[in-house]
Amino acid sequence: MKYTLGFSPCPNDTFIFDALANKKINTNGIDFDIVLEDVQTLNSWALQGKLDFSKISYGVLPLITNNYILLNSGGALGKGVGPLLITKSMGNEQWTMDNKVIAIPGENTTAHLLFSLVYPNTKNKKFLIFNQIENAVLNEEVDCGVIIHENRFTYQNKGLHKIIDLGEYWEQTTKLPIPLGGIVAHKKINNAISKQVDALIKQSVEYAFANHRHQLTNYVKQHSQEMSEAVMQQHIDLYVNNYSINLGEEGKKAVLKLIEIFNKTNATANTESNCFLYNED
Repeated sequence: MKYTLGFSPCPNDTFIFDALANKKINTNGIDFDIVLEDVQTLNSWALQGKLDFSKISYGVLPLITNNYILLNSGGALGKGVGPLLITKSMGNEQWTMDNKVIAIPGENTTAHLLFSLVYPNTKNKKFLIFNQIENAVLNEEVDCGVIIHENRFTYQNKGLHKIIDLGEYWEQTTKLPIPLGGIVAHKKINNAISKQVDALIKQSVEYAFANHRHQLTNYVKQHSQEMSEAVMQQHIDLYVNNYSINLGEEGKKAVLKLIEIFNKTNATANTESNCFLYNED
């Protein structure tokens, strides 16, 4: 059988899925049409139910639980990995944000949810692809921007300044890791198949850790040519960890806390209580 599988070209995703996508592990007769897109596109497609298996932002998960279920493996959670709010010039002003124009990396992203948690009254938001935000701030198209991924490692080199680490706020408030992105399976797929795919993703991550933890593969490099190899490695080191192998109970608690916060702030939310492929490890 062949299924569609979507993930981003970012180093953490290509690192995780290299062995699976390139059949460095035995896929037991399961084949995939691989689709590489930015996470906001994948979020939009998840809202449409387009792909069989897909990487998504946890910020969109509460909106898709009627069609998708969350896998244990392949995701990005952690501590010290959250989005940053940056600006061009700090000055001496108080950063209330209420009247600022803020660039956000996608409406249905975890970054947007965390920003809204810290700054609930901000209305002037501009949704951009994540790699456009640094330049938007530099060119003063916006007052501030929320950055994710490799931009965490490059903003200071461009003379930009951090206002707040939104991830630190989450960690201090919840005492849980930050749920950034996960892998979901469409509910039209048989549960047994979804569990097989989940196991394959786990094997793919374990293969990457065992064979390429500190050595970039061609698959990673070919999809991140605009980055230096040092930044690619930093990206992997930051976002790929034990939660990528298995969400675990702490990871599940973090996901449920995010959904709880989403439901409190979105009156139209209709999140099913059981969003996990496995109810127990």
